[in-house]
Amino acid sequence: MLKSPGSIEKLIWIMAQLRDPVKGCPWDLKQSFQSIVPYTLEEAFEVAEAIENHDFDELEKELGDLLFQVVFYAQLGVEEQKFNFSDVVNAICEKLIRRHPHVFAHSTLLSEQEIKANWENEKAKERAQKAHLKDDQISILDDIPKALPALSQAAKIQKRCSHVGFDWDNIEDVLAKVKEEVLEVEDELLAAHVNDDLVAEEIGDLLFAVVNLARHAKQDPEQLLRQASRKFTKRFNFIEQYHFDNNLDIKQSTLMQLEDLWLQAKTRK
Repeated sequence: MLKSPGSIEKLIWIMAQLRDPVKGCPWDLKQSFQSIVPYTLEEAFEVAEAIENHDFDELEKELGDLLFQVVFYAQLGVEEQKFNFSDVVNAICEKLIRRHPHVFAHSTLLSEQEIKANWENEKAKERAQKAHLKDDQISILDDIPKALPALSQAAKIQKRCSHVGFDWDNIEDVLAKVKEEVLEVEDELLAAHVNDDLVAEEIGDLLFAVVNLARHAKQDPEQLLRQASRKFTKRFNFIEQYHFDNNLDIKQSTLMQLEDLWLQAKTRK
């Protein structure tokens, strides 16, 4: 198997060897479902970064790392007699076929809006089924992962509520809400007696409103902020490099001097 070409079967075999109680890797043997979650999240973000950087050589490697995480969970599932890799594959195949009747069944969903509505309806049925099995009351906000980045979580919450009609009709109303939240933040910050808890609450409301604006503009807020952070970093690196090249201490520069360099950075590609 070691000399055989790369395949999913070979990867599953490698994972089993790593977890072998006698010959396995001590680090891999110590891991559990819970302990490898941070690594899974890290690998997912590294995939995103490779895509954002258009680094497809790196993306190939990062996708392999992410796939390995899935195989790792499947091996843990086998050991605890919960599921195996084939069960994982079967589950996603069934779900994708069921959620795409316009592709795999005799359905006539034509528009993107109809397709998205069907997707949300299928997900709602799945939540209802889970709730029935648990004899519990369901919410459309159930099963939104708590571990999602905050911007992505907010966008998903808003999308779920929009599916049942709780949403602004047009982007002008969304913009108005953002402006309203800015004023409320301003009121709290400039109050005679500033209440830190109220300031925090209002800034949170403002962030939530901005996420809604991004969603209505059909943009992913998580990606937008990552892009903005990269742009800021690139421009700030220009300022740092200027000080390094000229043997200057950035801490000794005035804000006006730093602003001038910032404007220069903005003109560069």
